Amino acid sequence: MLEEVGLDYVSIPVDILAGEQFKPAFLAINPNNRVPAIVDLDGPGGAPYSVFESGALLLYLAEKTGKLWPIETTRRYDMLQWLMFQIGGVGPMFGQNGYFQGYCPEDVPLAKARYHSETLRLYGVMDKQLADNRYLAGGDYSLADIATYPWTMPEQWRLHNVDIEQFPHVKRWNALVAARPAVGRGSTLMAADQKSGDPTKEAYANMFGDEQYRPR
Repeated sequence: MLEEVGLDYVSIPVDILAGEQFKPAFLAINPNNRVPAIVDLDGPGGAPYSVFESGALLLYLAEKTGKLWPIETTRRYDMLQWLMFQIGGVGPMFGQNGYFQGYCPEDVPLAKARYHSETLRLYGVMDKQLADNRYLAGGDYSLADIATYPWTMPEQWRLHNVDIEQFPHVKRWNALVAARPAVGRGSTLMAADQKSGDPTKEAYANMFGDEQYRPR
């Protein structure tokens, strides 16, 4: 999003495997100990302002810059509906599917089947929408595409056990979004900052286990 709207920024990686998201300095920015979060040093009234939650971040930056923020009511709400579709459906369901498919230390067939089925259902909803539309919210690239694309990148297909060939319109849209220069720059930055490899016990506790639930 920052690349799309052309704002200068500094990326500060937060090592969630090492538990940096629980440190007081980060909790002051996001009390929900999740990434991403931003601090706008030139916020409302010129004062620093912090924002967390991906959907709120996208809306804040769109309103701040006047870019990717449709003025016409129906176009704006077309975008907002599909953004909420990602926030309420794609993110939570794909996230749970990924956990049970790739990270859960136990094989839980009922959970795997439930979240995998819901992932496929949501892919079907997107595929039907994209059969008649260039982008998720219609003919124009929008916040909905920015929010949803990271969940449908090829590495996510594999983690989520999705055969993308069953969803040709999602596949076409995915390639279209991936070809955007701003998306390429953002993806390169993300890859450079991202940790990889199987999580240690400490990392698992920080990402999925007991550390998540300890009061702070």
